[in-house]
Amino acid sequence: MIINKFIDYLNLEKSYSPNTIKAYFTDLKDFEKFSKSNFDNMNIGESNYSIIRSWIVELVNNGNSNRTVNRKISSLKSFYKFLIKIDSIKRSPLEEHMPLKQKKKIQVPFSKEEITSLLDSNYFPNTYKGKLQKTIISFFYFTGVRRIELIELKESNLDLKSGTVKVLGKRNKERIIPLLPKIRNLLQEYITERNYVISKLNHDLVFLSNKGDRLSEKFVYRTVSEYFKLVSSKTKKTPHVLRHSFATHLINEGADINSVKELLGHASLSATQIYIHTSMEKIKEVFQKTHPRAK
Repeated sequence: MIINKFIDYLNLEKSYSPNTIKAYFTDLKDFEKFSKSNFDNMNIGESNYSIIRSWIVELVNNGNSNRTVNRKISSLKSFYKFLIKIDSIKRSPLEEHMPLKQKKKIQVPFSKEEITSLLDSNYFPNTYKGKLQKTIISFFYFTGVRRIELIELKESNLDLKSGTVKVLGKRNKERIIPLLPKIRNLLQEYITERNYVISKLNHDLVFLSNKGDRLSEKFVYRTVSEYFKLVSSKTKKTPHVLRHSFATHLINEGADINSVKELLGHASLSATQIYIHTSMEKIKEVFQKTHPRAK
């Protein structure tokens, strides 16, 4: 089956994450189902733009956002590129397709004051769970890692002596992130407590539940959300907002955007730029300090 060949390609050659591969598979199966139901059991490998356009119309009419539709069409584009690669087709039916217009998401980071207010507080109980959750939130802010990168962080990749951590990011791309003294000390305290509470470690993972199990994505999400409710009125309170805060605060303090790109593990500079949220006051301040005719 051609879809399965494509999925094998994403897994074995492109080394995409399981979640990404699942999304591709779902999108392709949805389009295949649409094609079979509306166009006499047509093979999606032989589809044309007219059929794809009909699917786009149905997706929009069913209430899907332009962002969701564009993601699904992007899956199809990758699929047809693969078919060209293996000489199954000569030309992609999406060659001339233009993505639907979508509103740009405004990323609003936590302020430095909100983060300081939380991390320097007594909100975290003096229990294993409390120490785990404080270390999780601190690690996000000190390193800018993604949620799945934190969950799958191995202790063998953590070097507290030299102050570095090796992170395995998207497409199995490794990067080294320096660890500042505060997070090194917090990690050491947490690991000491973890080794005391959990008698037998069955994982090489750094962050574990009190039963020694791998953390769920939901637990990590709720940890960030519930604690930031105590100090922030922002609508979104997620691990991704902490990652955004990490990047934004570095940039606002003068960090080079290319360095931030490497720390975040982005493949391109354009991906890093969406994390930059510089206020007009900051721009005025820079202008005032740097423009030759400002004084």
